[in-house]
Amino acid sequence: MKRIASVILTSALLAGSVHATEFQVENLPSLGGTVSRGNSIDNRGWVAGYSNLAGNQSRHATLWRDGSAVDLGTLGGPNSSVAWPVKNNRGLLAGISQTATPDPLGESWSCAGFFPGATATGFTCLGFVWEDGVMRALPTLGGNNGFATGANARGQVVGWAENAVHDPTCVPPQVLQFRAVIWGPGAGQIEELLPLAGDTSTAATAINNRGQVVGISGTCDQAVGRYTAAHIVLWEKGAVTDLGNLGAPWWNTAMAINQGGDVAGFAGVPGGDADNPILHAFLWTRSDGIQDLGTLPGDATSQANGINDRGQVVGTSCDAAGNCRAFLWEDGVMTDLNTLVAPGYTGILTTAQDINDRGEITGRAFDPVTGARPAFLAIPAR
Repeated sequence: MKRIASVILTSALLAGSVHATEFQVENLPSLGGTVSRGNSIDNRGWVAGYSNLAGNQSRHATLWRDGSAVDLGTLGGPNSSVAWPVKNNRGLLAGISQTATPDPLGESWSCAGFFPGATATGFTCLGFVWEDGVMRALPTLGGNNGFATGANARGQVVGWAENAVHDPTCVPPQVLQFRAVIWGPGAGQIEELLPLAGDTSTAATAINNRGQVVGISGTCDQAVGRYTAAHIVLWEKGAVTDLGNLGAPWWNTAMAINQGGDVAGFAGVPGGDADNPILHAFLWTRSDGIQDLGTLPGDATSQANGINDRGQVVGTSCDAAGNCRAFLWEDGVMTDLNTLVAPGYTGILTTAQDINDRGEITGRAFDPVTGARPAFLAIPAR
């Protein structure tokens, strides 16, 4: 059963001025499990992400549309997911899926961190595109695995894919080097994006309609974060640019880019290390460079996940014990959505993953009564 509540989200827009917006918050139905998350929302209100199946041993990429959950299936393996804010308004989704083929090198690959532990490894994992009810696998650069994140209105999809190079900077069980790629717009098309000088591996995380691509550049490492994400980068017109950092050479990751070229994500700050990083949400703009968005009061870490064309940023902020709260950042103010929830809603909004140009937000909540962690959709009142 859906639970709908009125949520008042208040954000300071100008010094001495406060603007209030009322949202209707709906917990979205699952595919049978107790864990779901909305990771992407387009301007038509389509929410995409994942939902666990009954028993929570596997999950499938999911599209929520018109109040229903649509199972997008897999490429033959037990798991799939739309893992990133896709930011595409033509009905094209991008994500990751395991295949039925065992990984010949025994790699855990980048997908492992996005699937339930019991079934996270053992199979190769590929990027996919889904459109008009059909899921299609995306090619690699000669290696075994790939990962798709975002797509634009041209039908270009970005992500990263393994090549056939046995890279000595890889940390076992990772073996093969990987590079950021643009797939499409034609079927079978793939373009490699080169790393910064001195780096060996890259990953693309988002693309806008102008063809600007953001992502990371670093060493092969574990193929997930750490030194793989040594640099936040922008690829534009054949050139790669380092967007800077917040003081640490690890876990520097762009998550989203809007049509104006503003970039949101998270970056390491001084005080941690590669295995125990302290992460802060950031916003990068061409005029101001990289800006640390900080955390909610009392918290230790934060992560920005989505940004819209109005410059509104959403994400999550967590305390030292790992208790997290969804936030909305706007005009210099980070707001805890939970402190502004109207009476009647008993859930806790733990993470906001994406926001569209109408201000609609998706992410994940926690139900303290049932222990379930459902996906949610927050719609501004008209």
